[in-house]
Amino acid sequence: MNGNLRILEVNKAYYPHVGGIESLVKQYAEDFSRKSDLIVLVCRDGRGKTIQEKISGAKIIRSGSFGTYFSCPLSFSFIRNFRRLAEKSDIIHINTPFPLADLAVLLSGYKGRIVISWHSDVVKQKKLLFFYKPIMMKFLKRADLILTATQGHIDSSPYISKFREKCRVIPYGINIGEYINIKRKPILTEKLIDKSAVKVFFTGRLVYYKGVEILLKAFRNVHNCELFIAGTGTLETSLKEYARSHNMNNVHFLGFLPDNDLKCAFADCDIFVLPSVANSEAFGIVQLEAMVYSKPVINTSLPTGVPHVSVDGVSGITVEPSSPIQLANAINMLAGDRNLREAYGRNGFRRVHDMFDSGKILDEVFEALTGGIK
Repeated sequence: MNGNLRILEVNKAYYPHVGGIESLVKQYAEDFSRKSDLIVLVCRDGRGKTIQEKISGAKIIRSGSFGTYFSCPLSFSFIRNFRRLAEKSDIIHINTPFPLADLAVLLSGYKGRIVISWHSDVVKQKKLLFFYKPIMMKFLKRADLILTATQGHIDSSPYISKFREKCRVIPYGINIGEYINIKRKPILTEKLIDKSAVKVFFTGRLVYYKGVEILLKAFRNVHNCELFIAGTGTLETSLKEYARSHNMNNVHFLGFLPDNDLKCAFADCDIFVLPSVANSEAFGIVQLEAMVYSKPVINTSLPTGVPHVSVDGVSGITVEPSSPIQLANAINMLAGDRNLREAYGRNGFRRVHDMFDSGKILDEVFEALTGGIK
């Protein structure tokens, strides 16, 4: 470990909190801790006092919180902890959206290097954005570098597109070996009602922007397939009720799946679907998790990074958001053509191997963070 280089890694939450950004931050923390003196600063899930711990070699400080409001923790201790840790840091890496971190930077008077990883615009919280936007724009102006996962992140954002000159595109990645080397089990196949059916899989939080209600509507016009939905969220009850009321016996709700079971589900499916309908879906790491198992992906043509991950006509099919008809047609096309599924799957695996290997990507992110600081 290089104890001379001090990095403060900042995010809303940390493992075992489940989320795409949290998975990325865990990658950063574990890898960068081997190369620098790194501390991760986050907020606690729910209420509680500040605690410190060490997970897989990474030092974590979970600031006390009064709870989460408008998807953002309320924590005065986070502001205090940030100021204290910033004074001892050479580099601060902030994962956004996280309005509390923007405010902490501006209040701290920190003069060192600040790198932002811009994962998504604030999309749903319009009232919060009215008050937050002036702070956010000042924060973006203060940053030395803004990292995004695709060019689509920049082009679709009315905020970071104003700072193109300091944006740099570095994609997200996955550890290919961790996926390929699992002990597989037929976690979906064993639940099939019709053992000859094509297995269609979705995983993610059951919230508005994931478009699962569109997927259910589409599935009413899908043939010879069964749908498996893994995840929990605010729409879980209404989605189950919709499936029940339409006698959709070919839909299976799996709830939360532990990490290894989730990998097995990706490996066992025939088609993966990401039917997202809003720009809150900025990348879709789950696409990589399907592609690494050579599975074709159906995604949507959001103006974000989503269609840059799995490419239409190369590793799957891209359809218009919120279109049950197009989605059903795409599922039926792949379900009825095994050769096409396998061709897209092979292309997807090569794409992950060539472009989204986390080992190469983490080295690139670390180089971007340090910016020549030794």
